[in-house]
Amino acid sequence: METSSVGIDNSAVTAFLLTDATSWWQEINDSHLWQDRIFFTLAALYGVVAIVALVQLVRIQLRVPEYGWTTQKVFHFLNFLVNGVRAVVFVFRRDVQNLEPPILQHILLDMPSLAFFTTYALLVLFWAEIYYQARAVSTDGLRPTFLTVNAVVYVIQIVLWLILWWNPVHVLAILSKMFFASVSLFAALGFLIYGGRLFLMLQRFPVESKGRRKKLQEVGYVTTICFSCFLVRCIMMCFNAFDQAADLDVLDHPVLNFIYYLLVEIVPSSLVLFILRKLPPKRGITQYHPIR
Repeated sequence: METSSVGIDNSAVTAFLLTDATSWWQEINDSHLWQDRIFFTLAALYGVVAIVALVQLVRIQLRVPEYGWTTQKVFHFLNFLVNGVRAVVFVFRRDVQNLEPPILQHILLDMPSLAFFTTYALLVLFWAEIYYQARAVSTDGLRPTFLTVNAVVYVIQIVLWLILWWNPVHVLAILSKMFFASVSLFAALGFLIYGGRLFLMLQRFPVESKGRRKKLQEVGYVTTICFSCFLVRCIMMCFNAFDQAADLDVLDHPVLNFIYYLLVEIVPSSLVLFILRKLPPKRGITQYHPIR
């Protein structure tokens, strides 16, 4: 009898705690004050990441001004652009929610996600070029493939937006979110394949040096971070498509928005910018060959 009583008491306590946690979550979600606090916090975090990316871009330009838009410069510029636009959108998040027609809301919230994909797909391209050049394999087809894939992704998304504008049905909204999930999965696989290949190639490199070890760690960390963030984005977009409680495009889910954007964009971008903070060598000290 005592065991049963303890079991009942434990069940009651668990139910009480769950109810309390749910009410706390709902109270924050329903509060206009907390919504604004969370969205302004996201805006501030995105703003910091954008400034860091811009400062790094300027530092690279000052270090090697004789070269044009190298992959490294474009990567940092796109990071600045994506995070800067996100910061502005979250500052005016309540106004964005009231835009008419509703398709404008989708474009402002989803376009930075497409640009985020392009930014980190550029990093996959960079690694693929290094990998194939090291194996004496032609890289002539990589850039056209990169541009084609990005063009196809943007065209499909624009077509989905146009159809949603013309006929805003729920099925098309689900299809659009699942398309984003597919794109995220594709990016995750790209990091796994080319980041993994480059990591294994560096691991088998016969010369043991400090530079080799640092590059090995750099590739390993960035591959893990980017693969994880795009995989999490894919999973979250699937929930977002089919579960109304996981909808990210509404004002009354600020906590979910904070967790989602922190995990899939802010933290990964911050970590990658920190890991890739090393500047290219000055001309005259060693030859710098930018991959264009």
